[in-house]
Amino acid sequence: MTTPTHPSELTLRGIALGAVLTVLFTAANVYLGLKIGLTFATSIPAAVISMAVLKAFSGSTIQENNIVQTIASAAGTLSAIIFVLPGLIMIGWWTGFPYWQSVAVIAVGGILGVMYSVPLRRALVTGSDLPYPEGVAAAEVLKVGAGVGGAEENKRGLAAIVLGSLLSAGYTLLAKMKLVAEEAATVVKIGSGATSFSTSFSLALIGVGHLVGLAVGVAMLIGLVIGWIVLLPQFTAGGPPAGTELADFVSTTFRQKVRFVGAGTIGVAAIWTLLKMLGPIARGIAGALAAARQRKAGQGASLDITEQDLPIGVVGGTILLSMLPIGVLLAGFAQGGPIMPMLGTTLAVSILYVLVAGIVIASVCGYMAGLIGASNSPISGVGILSSLGISLLLVAIFGQGGDEATTKALVAFALFVTAIVFGVATISNDNLQDLKTGQLVGATPWRQQVALVLGVLFGALVIPPILDLLNATFGFQGAPGAGKDALAAPQAALITAIAQGVLGGNLDWSLIGTGAAIGAGVIAIDELLRRSGTRSLPPLAVGMGIYLPMALTLLIPVGAILGTLYNRWAERQSDPAFAERMGVLAATGLIVGESLFGVAFAGIAAATGSPEALAVLEENPLAAPLGIAVFALALVWLYGWTRKAASKAV
Repeated sequence: MTTPTHPSELTLRGIALGAVLTVLFTAANVYLGLKIGLTFATSIPAAVISMAVLKAFSGSTIQENNIVQTIASAAGTLSAIIFVLPGLIMIGWWTGFPYWQSVAVIAVGGILGVMYSVPLRRALVTGSDLPYPEGVAAAEVLKVGAGVGGAEENKRGLAAIVLGSLLSAGYTLLAKMKLVAEEAATVVKIGSGATSFSTSFSLALIGVGHLVGLAVGVAMLIGLVIGWIVLLPQFTAGGPPAGTELADFVSTTFRQKVRFVGAGTIGVAAIWTLLKMLGPIARGIAGALAAARQRKAGQGASLDITEQDLPIGVVGGTILLSMLPIGVLLAGFAQGGPIMPMLGTTLAVSILYVLVAGIVIASVCGYMAGLIGASNSPISGVGILSSLGISLLLVAIFGQGGDEATTKALVAFALFVTAIVFGVATISNDNLQDLKTGQLVGATPWRQQVALVLGVLFGALVIPPILDLLNATFGFQGAPGAGKDALAAPQAALITAIAQGVLGGNLDWSLIGTGAAIGAGVIAIDELLRRSGTRSLPPLAVGMGIYLPMALTLLIPVGAILGTLYNRWAERQSDPAFAERMGVLAATGLIVGESLFGVAFAGIAAATGSPEALAVLEENPLAAPLGIAVFALALVWLYGWTRKAASKAV
């Protein structure tokens, strides 16, 4: 699987190690995602583990380690399918997860995601200035591990990553022990309404903010202001119903109203982003066709490594052939139900929807991952839009507000189609990040794309039995017979509610319309700023700021400001490039440490059945002030150390 002119890359030992990491990371992600609605990025932990393991073998290369993290990250991100499939349990359509049916849905959606992303690589990776924070971070980890650069520079760079990692992992450990706060929140009355201010004490989010830059950070901050300062006080005007706590009322209103506004903003921004990307995508496809012609002419060996994608004929053929198993899956799912009288029409519309929506969603998810990283991308918002689209098509065929049994069957079918499209979303959200890493470490695109397909297949085989185990052990909230310890599966509940609202005829369209209007306004402002040549206001980032909880996003703008101040300092140093890279490596360390701890903690939580397995205190009244102090001191110390290390002449 290697050539005389290219270093060892797609090897059997790398594939085997990637498969093992897939099992571990996917299990951890499925558990955490269903328990608290969050998953962790697996690229960097996989890269670190791969370097440690393969170092014991002769001939290991940076490209081989990159393949391992590519396989593991593809499977790890595919676990986000848990944001859809449990909905079928919640509505009582399934009682478990049929193994081969579930494997097929996950696999076909994931493979489509890989194929759709091939031409997007040229448009969004090699031909784009998107920051790809996690892709850059993973590349820096691999470079330092491989000793890329001078000995002294590499030594300082490794120290920056290690120190950042120890700080972020150490703080997270203290938080899980309940010695310091993991997050802080307070509810504030504004007029007759209220809002909430909250943040998670996540050093990884500071690292992400440093890497994404000021434009994205400011856009997300504006989204936060719109969602939490403008919209939420209006939606909560008049106060909570009798017997409801104000904090619960604010939290519920955010989930049931503000998030739908955010989804509307993301939807409009996504369409605009896609329209702007049509040119680069067309050029990417043209480049792929040119490369295919060169191969046919016997000149494939002369192609630059960055041009060596999977052949465009293979990509297009795989996409079209995938529609056959999709049709079989959908027909089998609809058997014996109210869809049967209109089966032909429903299948044709659904397959066309998967084909077209897949292109749109792959483009948008790839762009969002380029903006703020795969783990922070609002993938559940894309799930909302996917569920909304197929539900509207089913309404056009069958109408809405029918009897309970028919509505239930249509909701189930909508969720099944959404699961396929969601597979496209999760993979395209991740693999352009991986391909960015590959670009930075000199990997061959087609080898990475093969590795991505392998990662999809490994993940598809592993996810259903884990879901079945968790369903049997805990169950899901809202499902028939669910107990008090049932898993919340919050995203699955939200996406299911969308399908039920559309098909049942009780969805509040004004919320999505408000979001669409906000999105249109932000697009206009962004275009004016870009034409002035001064700044930009990425519309998707504004939509993310509205849609995502403040606790998950507030520190990204903070990190962006810190990163900007650091980079301005770096520009004044004798070696600006080295000084700036030291900042990138320190920020990378913050992401690495928390990611690795996330893997370990997920394993501990799954083994003990408790997300509080490490707690040494039940309550700590000083947790918040201690957390703020420790968090701030950690940042001051890290940036101070980094500046000192970067200012020394190499």
